[in-house]
Amino acid sequence: MTSENIQTVGPAVPAEPWRAGAVARLAAGETLEAGLEVDLDPELRYAGGLLAVTDRRLMALSPGQTEWQEWPYRPGLQLVHHDHAGVGSLELHDETARLGGWRYTIAHDPAALRLVDAFERQLESHLTGRQVERPEEDVCPKCGAQLDGEEECPVCAREIHAPPSTRTLLRLGRFARPYRWQLFWGFALTLVSTAAAMVPPYLTMPLMDDVLIPYQNGKPIDIDVVVLLLAGLFGAALVAWGLGWARTYILSLVAEHIGSDLRTVTFEHLMQLSLEYYGGKRTGDLMARIGSESDRICQFLSVQVLDFATDVLMITMTAVILFSISPWLALVTLLPLPFIAWMIQLVRDRLRNGFEKADRIWSEISNVLADTIPGVRVVKAFAQESRETQRFRAANAINLTVNDRVNRVWSLFSPSVTLLTEAGLLVVWAFGIWQVSKDQITVGVLTAFLAYITRFYTRLDSMSRIVSTTQRAAAGAKRLFDILDHVSSVPEPANPLRLPEVKGRIELRDVAFRYGNRSVLRGVDLTIEPGEMIGLVGHSGSGKTTLVNLICRFYDITDGAIRLDGADIRQLAVADYRRNIGLVLQEPFLFFGTIADNIAYGKPDATRQEIVAAARAAHAHEFILRLPQGYDSLVGERGQGLSGGERQRISIARALLIDPRILMLDEATSSVDTETEKEIQKALDNLVRGRTTIAIAHRLSTLRKADRLVVMDRGRIVEVGNHDELMAREGAYYRLYQAQARNVDVEETGGEVPRVEHKAKGQ
Repeated sequence: MTSENIQTVGPAVPAEPWRAGAVARLAAGETLEAGLEVDLDPELRYAGGLLAVTDRRLMALSPGQTEWQEWPYRPGLQLVHHDHAGVGSLELHDETARLGGWRYTIAHDPAALRLVDAFERQLESHLTGRQVERPEEDVCPKCGAQLDGEEECPVCAREIHAPPSTRTLLRLGRFARPYRWQLFWGFALTLVSTAAAMVPPYLTMPLMDDVLIPYQNGKPIDIDVVVLLLAGLFGAALVAWGLGWARTYILSLVAEHIGSDLRTVTFEHLMQLSLEYYGGKRTGDLMARIGSESDRICQFLSVQVLDFATDVLMITMTAVILFSISPWLALVTLLPLPFIAWMIQLVRDRLRNGFEKADRIWSEISNVLADTIPGVRVVKAFAQESRETQRFRAANAINLTVNDRVNRVWSLFSPSVTLLTEAGLLVVWAFGIWQVSKDQITVGVLTAFLAYITRFYTRLDSMSRIVSTTQRAAAGAKRLFDILDHVSSVPEPANPLRLPEVKGRIELRDVAFRYGNRSVLRGVDLTIEPGEMIGLVGHSGSGKTTLVNLICRFYDITDGAIRLDGADIRQLAVADYRRNIGLVLQEPFLFFGTIADNIAYGKPDATRQEIVAAARAAHAHEFILRLPQGYDSLVGERGQGLSGGERQRISIARALLIDPRILMLDEATSSVDTETEKEIQKALDNLVRGRTTIAIAHRLSTLRKADRLVVMDRGRIVEVGNHDELMAREGAYYRLYQAQARNVDVEETGGEVPRVEHKAKGQ
């Protein structure tokens, strides 16, 4: 049995160790049908493992384990596939138990689906005794939908909006855990203050039966009793006020801290997610989730939950007192409760789903604002103010329609509850008057009973209104936890390696990458020596920027390996690895703040001398000094107020300050004029000196100092060499150079020019 018998289905990085291990496990005549590398351990940390399907069994080397496990095919075995929030999982079950489980980043999902398919085919072959052929249908392996030649499944590609659940609010418990003692004292104060609020109605009974009614019958008023009762009423009200203030302050403070923690944790998690996540999200939507949704949850925790707890305690205590005063009258009081509970159940789901839709529509409004306000210069330049106004008007109209539907449901529910409570109060009046006429209760008892029942129904009405706020908070919590549940497709390693000193040697071995089901890079092999400058050239869409993104580990490769000084970059801590990389983009992004702050963004503790030295090396010092406040001059949002060349030189200074061993230049001079390009080129000459550099440029002339040129086409490297070597081959690079030279000459002369001839050096 040789490695040629192995059909690799998933990423094989590194390939040889697991190939050798899998082959060593095979029995005589056994064939290996499919293999998959899993790359996450049970704690979702980056770690390597392997699943292998043969024609006889399933074998597994779980992450962190040294011993192989195996399960021969038998009836009842089932390999179950799941994927959620950027993480895929495979679980092996039989009729009685879960036998094993493995997790992996979602980039491995197509390979995992093919592994499941191979397992099911081999299992069926083993159980039926006949060979089951691989299906040739053009269907999605995940859902079975017809692909009709498309690379991406039209069903799986849809965004699924799972309905929110009230149970989502229970997940806020982990944010409340650090404040459990404050919550305990807050609810203890709620209990005591509610009990104090129950005293005044009880004191009305002796006030009516022992003071007022005897006075009407001719007896004198006992001043001492009146003073005592009134003092009790005032004291109870004062205690209830003081305790109510204390519990409101404590619980509101806790709710604000929980809201703050929720915003912080969500933003921190967003910062840990890969660029793949941001590629499918809108800025306005994410801003709305972290801003308005967390505020809504904070409002719910600080006000509505507090009111709900008070209402529950008040209703419970009131019910106990009512039954102690008159059981029959108390039973009559509870008549509206079943109807109110039925109505709450009826409208709850409608309200929750309606609020979730309203939140999504509100995000669309935020998206329009996030698009239009930063791009207002483009809007005005193309006179599209009315178009953007119409976009906002349309989104606002949809928002109004959705909220109108919710309000129709709520407007019917709330008055209906009020009607039921008013009807219940009339029934209590009628039954109470009948009991007074039969001398079963006194007028004082009825008066106290009515005081309690008024509070009871008021709290019942208040409790019914919390249905709306609860469902709205549940919808907001669901949208926040959608972010928190998403797992980065660029995970941290479980046990990261530490490189003592980065030299800058980069190796790409059989690298492949897919955006969804679309293959972007495949079979890329390249070695870059320390201090070498590589120029990436090729047509738009050939994979140049994707390759740079993979080396920066903004995305993780699908197949193959990328190594830095011999270590797989996925074994290095992401932050430690990226500290060795300087990035200069085609469109430099500057933050709102001072020039000095922008230069020192990658090294916040840099001294002013270091900042000035970086600016001098980037040829930015002179124009910075011409600004009104020099290095303390404010830069507008996205660098407004500076020219493109000035922004670019500040971004170069930013890269120089961190002194990276590896430098990425992505079209750093493509959007500036010739004179500015010369200034930037001088700065780049200082920047690339002594560093491993990978530069992308459409202007081939800007790569004249590159040690080697790497020509890419359709996701593959087609040529590697210096300028003279590639021109002599008259291949892809030669055609690019000829086409660009003709375009330049046509622009300069206004007419066609003959073919550009090139002679190698020495001829």
